[in-house]
Amino acid sequence: MTVINKPKTPVLFDAVSYKDLALTATNQDLDINDVATTGFVPNDLAAQMQQASMQASQLLKSLSHPDRLLLLCQLTQGEYCVGELESLVGVGQPSLSQQLGILRKDQLVSTRREGKQIYYRIASDDALAVLQLLYERFCAKTK
Repeated sequence: MTVINKPKTPVLFDAVSYKDLALTATNQDLDINDVATTGFVPNDLAAQMQQASMQASQLLKSLSHPDRLLLLCQLTQGEYCVGELESLVGVGQPSLSQQLGILRKDQLVSTRREGKQIYYRIASDDALAVLQLLYERFCAKTK
């Protein structure tokens, strides 16, 4: 068993030691309280944390484009067709279609067809939660 020096401030994981901990932790009976006291992470917990960080990173990457963020903010108000979104957010074609395509690929929005119109709505609870927090922190202050 490898002993890792604990930092002076209570930090459970950092970018360098995280992978080392996952590789050196051999005792699968550790729980989250053991992580704080021993510095070791069970392999299954480390894998879960890595998967969660990848999902969060992908969500943040999708939200990082200003046009996609505007579209998602508008979609928090309900379902809209492409023409309505174009006029509401001021993003013209073909950029609008490109950004909506990325949001669809990332499974942040879903669609339904009604005749010739395609309607978009938010499909991700995680995205909606982040958008609500962003609204509280940035948009509510401007009113």
